[in-house]
Amino acid sequence: MKKTLTSKELQAKKAQYIAPTVKHWYTDPPHFVSGNMQYLTDSEGKDYLDLFAGICTVSVGHSNPSVTERVVSQVQTLQHTSTIFLTQGMVDLAERLAQITPGRLQKSFITNSGTEANEAAILMAKNHTGNTEILALRHSYHGRSYLAGSLTSQANYRVDLTPVPGITFVQNAYCYRCPFGKTPGSCSFECAQSVEEAIQTCTSGKPAVMIAEPIQGVGGIITPPMGYFPEVKRILDKYGVLFIADEVQTGFGRTGGKWFGIEQWGVEPDLMTMAKGIANGFPAGAAIARPEVADSLQKGTINTFGGNPISSEAALATIDYIEEHRLMDNATEVGGYFKDKLNELAETYPVIGEVRGMGLMLGVELVKDRQTKEPAPDLATRVLDLTKDAGVVIGKGGLYGNTLRIQPPMVVTKQDVDRGIAALKGALEQVSKAAVHA
Repeated sequence: MKKTLTSKELQAKKAQYIAPTVKHWYTDPPHFVSGNMQYLTDSEGKDYLDLFAGICTVSVGHSNPSVTERVVSQVQTLQHTSTIFLTQGMVDLAERLAQITPGRLQKSFITNSGTEANEAAILMAKNHTGNTEILALRHSYHGRSYLAGSLTSQANYRVDLTPVPGITFVQNAYCYRCPFGKTPGSCSFECAQSVEEAIQTCTSGKPAVMIAEPIQGVGGIITPPMGYFPEVKRILDKYGVLFIADEVQTGFGRTGGKWFGIEQWGVEPDLMTMAKGIANGFPAGAAIARPEVADSLQKGTINTFGGNPISSEAALATIDYIEEHRLMDNATEVGGYFKDKLNELAETYPVIGEVRGMGLMLGVELVKDRQTKEPAPDLATRVLDLTKDAGVVIGKGGLYGNTLRIQPPMVVTKQDVDRGIAALKGALEQVSKAAVHA
């Protein structure tokens, strides 16, 4: 039987065998060895409430029995073929996605990651339009490949020194730090209107596509106002530019009440990409498009692990569980409760600049001073360590690394929220005192 290493032993081994670009958030990271729904256990036997779900991925809980049983059955039947062979799981998954996605989205290319899904969607859009230029939002994150990394607009994640050309970044709807100096009362959606200016001044006038996350996850849970995406889509339609909704983090009920985040804005995208929560932690992703867009890509292509029978069954089981257990409604109810509690903390602790997000995709931006809004990434790092010590796992993100990210398994309860809030309150109390005495 394999020996379970302690955290210290594993860190030493990792330093010897894993590339240094793979980093961890915690000063002293625990070694997680098991999980049960919204809870994790480390190698020392300590239990944790997971409020980050493996970067917004374990959508219906760790080792969820309903998913696990179907996966085990599939493992015992057929494990792998690839897209060049006909298997029912891949086709059944594509059919299910056509049923739950908005508008005329119908034909899918099944992948094994969100990065690959974004690559596939961009390729479809270019072939359909005959154009090549791409629009993306600032503060975005779209993956780790050459193209997806080039579409990512955060210096920390743009590690390639020669990114893909033909990409124009437009202002995002970061209302807390509005690039136009506006407030909600004075806003005329200048950020959305800047898309048209960018098309006119930074492109040939005929971009192929724009890609955007409905809520920017890695960007710090940046949540646009309700009128933003309708205005963006109006402009894109005017110039014949397709729109990709990157639902890798916002998909599958996480924003509450709807299957996909972009539906909250009442917009129908031309293409949509998804991964992460689609299969509850098994590697799976998809790019789905309107039939005429998907049909423009006729040359044969393959994906070795795309449509894998195990991942496809995991995705189908996950979608069924979300629907049967009304987890979209749970995201609305428990997420609303969580946001209210976070806003109560903001009334007490001035280091909280803003609470934002939707459903069970919430962000808490920490600042050194509410007047200047100076980012406080050091406080965010400290809060992560303190909440971990209290047995609660959360995430962080944002261009400045100062936003706490709360994206738990969607089976989370109000009792779990109370536990999480207690841990956050204890951490904020400590960092606030430290800030005063600094």
